[in-house]
Amino acid sequence: MTRRPRPKVVTLSDAAAERAQAIMAQTDKPYLRVGVKNGGCAGMEYVLAYADAPDPLDEVVEDKGVKILVAADSILFLLGAEIDHQTDRLASKFVFNNPNQTDACGCGESVTIAPAKLDA
Repeated sequence: MTRRPRPKVVTLSDAAAERAQAIMAQTDKPYLRVGVKNGGCAGMEYVLAYADAPDPLDEVVEDKGVKILVAADSILFLLGAEIDHQTDRLASKFVFNNPNQTDACGCGESVTIAPAKLDA
């Protein structure tokens, strides 16, 4: 029996992939780690960091030439999210377009995220 490919936990927009590749070229770390942590006035914050290697339970995603690690405890919060990169007159930042996000604080630094519902 042939299994269909699993969907990627997160994907990158073209702009995010281009910016991530440029940033990663300046470091000796081969992975970009993405996740969520408790914090901020809305309850959770997105986190990005460099990583040397996957942790044992990490989900490893490769999208548009970028190797991404998603911590096991963040998968249900990020399932289906697209990471974009935006530049305007005052800021240049990665932005998460996350279907699981239900709210954000006024300053935009923290979010409320409900875990993805898995079909039985």
